[in-house]
Amino acid sequence: MRLFLLAATFCGWCLRTGSALQIQCYQCEEFQLNNDCSAPEFIVNCTVNVQDMCQKEVMEKSFGIMYRKSCASSAACLIASAGYQSFCSPGKVNSVCISCCNTPLCNGPRPKKRGNAGATPRARVATTVLLLALPLASLQR
Repeated sequence: MRLFLLAATFCGWCLRTGSALQIQCYQCEEFQLNNDCSAPEFIVNCTVNVQDMCQKEVMEKSFGIMYRKSCASSAACLIASAGYQSFCSPGKVNSVCISCCNTPLCNGPRPKKRGNAGATPRARVATTVLLLALPLASLQR
């Protein structure tokens, strides 16, 4: 709750003082075959106070992976992402995945895996399942 109040106060201060928030994203308008357009020449400044997110679209075709990246408004990006959710099956031909993020250059390349990164997601899943099971167990008593 304290973090939420701090964020709300900061946003209010930015609006009151006229401070504009601008994000940078990678952008390639046309699909780039096997090129994820994450080089410096694809970096753009998004429209201030309008485009507050970065969007990434990944299409898997039989001849390779195609990418499209851009700046987007949060509403447009989230609607597009939700609309294509049923078509997103990473690793399968004709999959279309759209993702949204709101930090600078977040639609760039995936970070390199370090060490034993494969164990981390499983640990989170196990913890989540355990935390969800605890209230159910207390109800059965």
